Amino acid sequence: MHDNSIKLLNQAVSEEIAALHQYMYFHFHCDDQGYDLLAGLFKRTAIEEMLHVERLAERILFLGGDVVMKASDEVKPVQDVNEMLVMARQMELESAEHYNLWANECGAGADSVSKKIFEDLVVDEERHYDQYDVELGNMKKFGANYLALQSIERSKTRAQMQPAAGE
Repeated sequence: MHDNSIKLLNQAVSEEIAALHQYMYFHFHCDDQGYDLLAGLFKRTAIEEMLHVERLAERILFLGGDVVMKASDEVKPVQDVNEMLVMARQMELESAEHYNLWANECGAGADSVSKKIFEDLVVDEERHYDQYDVELGNMKKFGANYLALQSIERSKTRAQMQPAAGE
């Protein structure tokens, strides 16, 4: 009935899985370096991508298809924060472009629910794009000081949580 919609929804599942894996990789490395703000941003985005997978999978099953849980790409071992942000912003841009196209395809196939799901995902992907764009702007404006401030803030917080000697 909606074979093309199922195919497109599964493509989206694959892209979302690849994105959430990549964002968790970025989260781990930012967290390890003490960049709590960026680590949190990558983790929150990964969780949102996981929720996208759930929404897409529910629709696939409703249409009578099977969910293909395979990432569309391997995790890239990017550890430079600026490169992470550039890559994340590009991933979000590409997702938004795909979802806009796929929304139109689903609409043309008389599947208005899948069309709306893709349109809703575009809103999320554009918001993610904007978040990464803002962080890239901060990196450009403040340079290494931006990352140093995040690391210092973590050190201060942890030092305040440590009991004083003799307590």
